[in-house]
Amino acid sequence: MGKFYDAEPIPAELKRNFNVYDRIKKAGINLGTFEEHVTSLQGRNIAGFVVHSSGTVYLSGQGGGQYQMSDDPEKVKHGQQAASDIADAMIVRLHWALVCGKEGGDLNDVLYTMKALGMVVSTDVDFKSGPAVVNGFSGRWQTVFGGGISDSAVNGMDGGWSGVHARSAIGGFTGRFSLEPEIIVAIPSALAQAIIKNRGWVMPLPPPMFEKVKKLNGK
Repeated sequence: MGKFYDAEPIPAELKRNFNVYDRIKKAGINLGTFEEHVTSLQGRNIAGFVVHSSGTVYLSGQGGGQYQMSDDPEKVKHGQQAASDIADAMIVRLHWALVCGKEGGDLNDVLYTMKALGMVVSTDVDFKSGPAVVNGFSGRWQTVFGGGISDSAVNGMDGGWSGVHARSAIGGFTGRFSLEPEIIVAIPSALAQAIIKNRGWVMPLPPPMFEKVKKLNGK
């Protein structure tokens, strides 16, 4: 497993018994390239990733889907697929945030998932399918990191539980899209501190750190 993960005091019964990258490959998630996903903070107004020295990692929300949601089964299905696609994009973002500085960490060092928030776009005051829509996000996240609704689960049992999270799923927002989830995960504090010491706490990277990380990666 991860270089930092194995040293953490997680009960043996709860440790993942699989490589996260095997799950990513099986799910067909394309991690892309350094050039696509490691960029400069110059001129940007928000971060996509912020890490605290304790190991808490915050990922900014990301919108997706083409339609406002309603309780129509086809609209819910569309929202669930959009939510799954957003989960893929966040997994890619988290991957590059953990590996680009070459501190030795990667997605196998994610200890567990702490909290997800799913904001679902619907102007229907009787809308009840917000949780069902956000399940598309939660299920995809568990498929990669482990959980009872993962694609690999059998009778609600998986080879790890680090994708399971506390969650709020709220409908009633306006917009020309379907939903915007965000998520908070935990990584080992030793990895968090190594990242901060080497290149700071935020991605995209501040310009001096961007130049440093490019050199580390031979760019």
